Amino acid sequence: MAHLRLGDSAPNFDATTTDGDINFYDWAGDSWVVFFSHPADYTPVCTTELGRTAALGGEFQKRNVKPIALSVDGLEDHKGWVGDIEETQGTAVNFPIIADSERTVANLYDMIHPNADNTATVRSVFIIDPNKKVRLTLTYPASCGRNFDEIIRVIDAMQLSDKYNVATPVDWKDGDDVIIPPSVKNEDIAANYPKGHTEIKPYLRTTPAPNK
Repeated sequence: MAHLRLGDSAPNFDATTTDGDINFYDWAGDSWVVFFSHPADYTPVCTTELGRTAALGGEFQKRNVKPIALSVDGLEDHKGWVGDIEETQGTAVNFPIIADSERTVANLYDMIHPNADNTATVRSVFIIDPNKKVRLTLTYPASCGRNFDEIIRVIDAMQLSDKYNVATPVDWKDGDDVIIPPSVKNEDIAANYPKGHTEIKPYLRTTPAPNK
């Protein structure tokens, strides 16, 4: 079983989902993907998470991100559960949920951690870029709901880093100052970071948000 690491290619797969059959790579196209697993349908924490994901649909779209969820329950359960999510969370589910009753995809992505639960998936999160590379992984226990503000924040950080060759400091939020990577020489700063910079230490140089 593969342990996916950052920079690895995300495995491709064919799957049945609440939006029909998909090939993962074809479905993802040139978008970023947030791929996350759920221990089971009709469970309370997951219900709130899927509602939140749906409510963030516009935010994901703005960032060229497609969310997709997985649980090891079957398609009929998924379809019934979607009704509960919409009723209790007040939002329509606007992304596919993979039915993975054979655990094929869960095993491909190492989403089952036997010492926690040998049948259900843990709360895995994979952020995958348009080149199908794994850029971030998060793993939460079944009892703990994820922080989707953090998921949006890291997407913003990675997209900014990719575009402008910057790093983001602790607790960074969109619009905050960013860090110039140590690999950039002082004499190259002016040409690449036109807003100027502050040198706090020779290795710690900041520049205003390049995207604002």
